[in-house]
Amino acid sequence: MGLNIYKEVKGTKIDTAFLRSIYKAALKYFKLKDVFQIDVTIVDEKTIQETNKETRGIDRITDVLSFPTVDFKFPFKKEDYIDFIDPENNKILLGDLMLCEKRAREQAEEYGHSFDREVGFLVLHGILHLLGFDHIEKEDEVVMMGHAENILKELKLSRDV
Repeated sequence: MGLNIYKEVKGTKIDTAFLRSIYKAALKYFKLKDVFQIDVTIVDEKTIQETNKETRGIDRITDVLSFPTVDFKFPFKKEDYIDFIDPENNKILLGDLMLCEKRAREQAEEYGHSFDREVGFLVLHGILHLLGFDHIEKEDEVVMMGHAENILKELKLSRDV
């Protein structure tokens, strides 16, 4: 499995098998094989705020940060990413995600859906960024959110869950 999960928050309630199911669903949706490595680190508010400030110049807590290693493009061809293959596991180092569990809990309550739905959305959102999607322009946001909603529907994680 190409998803490594690191829990820096003691007593985290985020289930690693659940996170892996999000990753697998994204791969299936885009008809990609599990040839990637993504590291997901679950952090506290202080860590994500400091990282947000250092990397984006935004001094506030956020829910998820994405750090792509490659400039991913469709159609995918593994040979385009030879320089980014980890020789230990033969996986393409796609990037890293940082997730703030406390912020995810707050947002789940704020939006009126389950914690799992919120975590699923945030991790998927990060994976979509690593796969080259963004939401800077409105039309790009529509595409990215459409993919997210379709994958979440497959996972039975609609907004009312």
